[in-house]
Amino acid sequence: MTPTEQNASCRRLLVMDIDSTLIDEEVIDLLGDASGHGEQIAAITERAMRGEIDFRQALRERVALLKGLPDTVFHDVIGRTHFTTGALDLIDECHRRGWTVGVVSGGFHEVADELVRRAHIDHCLANGLVVRDGVLTGQIDGDIVTKESKLAALTAWAAEDGVPMDRTIAIGDGANDIPMILAAGTGIAFCAKPIVRQTAPHSITTRDLRLALPIIDGASAEGAR
Repeated sequence: MTPTEQNASCRRLLVMDIDSTLIDEEVIDLLGDASGHGEQIAAITERAMRGEIDFRQALRERVALLKGLPDTVFHDVIGRTHFTTGALDLIDECHRRGWTVGVVSGGFHEVADELVRRAHIDHCLANGLVVRDGVLTGQIDGDIVTKESKLAALTAWAAEDGVPMDRTIAIGDGANDIPMILAAGTGIAFCAKPIVRQTAPHSITTRDLRLALPIIDGASAEGAR
């Protein structure tokens, strides 16, 4: 094995969903509470996460209900988010081992970027919201993050970081995380919807992301045999 191959064999890439995985909350639901449409938005979120309705349609419907909110709401929402138990420990351990970490989200850069900064995450893909004159317009800025773009981000970041796909790890809880979970070398459903638990190779049912490490290390040992 050449030195380059040895280095590649030691690298890993962990990619996580944000809402209900990296953090305990669903950011769109927190924005919904601020808009006065919390119950309506939460109901749409739940149906989308179970895979019952198209994610693009669901996101557009929810974002439309945010029209008129001041952009100061992002600061308030960030203050209401909490990193999932073990999330920062998992990220720190990945970095200690020389791995890279990315997050992919159907949520929004306006909140995700601050979470990424605080957690020292290496890659981020999220949606953006259109703001004019300090007010949300109820529109999405650019392409919507979908299950296909989450998978594409996993693949692109693996290539960028020099990590073979069989050395990648994907963790998520919703239906739009399934393609990346199945494509990763180690795919983990985290406190996930039934459709995700039934599909993923591995599942965690306790809200502690440190529990991913034994799964990752066990999969590595199995692959080395």
